[in-house]
Amino acid sequence: MFTAAEVGAASGPRTPGTRPSSCRRGPDPRAAERGVLPECNSEHGRCDYYLEEFKENAYKDLAWKHGNIHLSAPCIYSEVMEALDLQPGLSFLNLGSGTGYLSSMVGLILGPFGVNHGVELHSDVIEYAKQKLDFFIRTSDSFDKFDFCEPSFVTGNCLEISPDCSQYDRVYCGAGVQKEHEEYMKSLLKVGGILVMPLEEKLTKITRIGPSAWETKKILAVSFAPLVQPCHSESGKSRLVQLPPLAVRSLQDLARIAIRGTIKKVIHQEAASRSGSGLKNTPRCKRRRVRRRRMETIVFLDKEVFASRISNPSDDNSCEDLEEERREEEKTLPETKPDPPVNFLRQKVLSLPLPDPLKYYLLYYREK
Repeated sequence: MFTAAEVGAASGPRTPGTRPSSCRRGPDPRAAERGVLPECNSEHGRCDYYLEEFKENAYKDLAWKHGNIHLSAPCIYSEVMEALDLQPGLSFLNLGSGTGYLSSMVGLILGPFGVNHGVELHSDVIEYAKQKLDFFIRTSDSFDKFDFCEPSFVTGNCLEISPDCSQYDRVYCGAGVQKEHEEYMKSLLKVGGILVMPLEEKLTKITRIGPSAWETKKILAVSFAPLVQPCHSESGKSRLVQLPPLAVRSLQDLARIAIRGTIKKVIHQEAASRSGSGLKNTPRCKRRRVRRRRMETIVFLDKEVFASRISNPSDDNSCEDLEEERREEEKTLPETKPDPPVNFLRQKVLSLPLPDPLKYYLLYYREK
């Protein structure tokens, strides 16, 4: 998903005719967001991670690179999200976290009690990711629809992670992994965990089924730039990357999570009660007019049938009639724009008899 710019993969030679971090087949470009997180597509899309002048290309099935900033083709996100088989409360390590797009989407699934870490080689990309994360928390309605596991990013080469770091339930590497680094990547995984990475020109899913037992599945052919090899210091020692510590949430934060969860349950119960009482308003459907064909004369003679003429809708000036009917239908059924989405959690919190500072704390001081 993330390649050279994020993980430190060199912009080295690639297979002719391919592009970095692209798949050789292309499902729906919005599938990653709509399929795995169907409600996030409209509020927090891929385009939010593009620079303003490039947003028109956000949902084309192409990778995008500008300087050190990189986003993979949408089909890659779709395959990776499906292969990771994410569940609430799991720990996730993104090797080559880049813009933070994948980490934010994963955080919506992991929930508040998961772990969401990322390693990125370029410090300027880390700053870009933090800006996008802040924008997401402040503005996206997805933040209130889902319980969020906020990602933490550290700068460094993902091949130099400290050997005493914790293992993870899910690991993704967004650059081409050389065969000699396969065992290193596996060592980051807990028993029962899943590792997804490009290995030998194939997006590969590896499941750790035992301390020394693995299941490997090739998902699809891809083209990724390779990982950058570590640069040793003058003393010859590598610069070990220290991953973020596993933080313990404060009692105040846990109370906020519990209160928001309780309010969401109330909202769902109220919605179920409304939908279960009374008749639902059926949507007004556009009635289709049927043009009937007219058979003028039928004669039965010795088991044979003769029809003198069958008139078609195109006869007797029917084209003008159809056009007139179409104009009449447009007048009687004007197009109605869908109502903007309503943030019921925000409405409910603001209506509570609480001091304003406490309300805004419950809303994470969000702008909308």
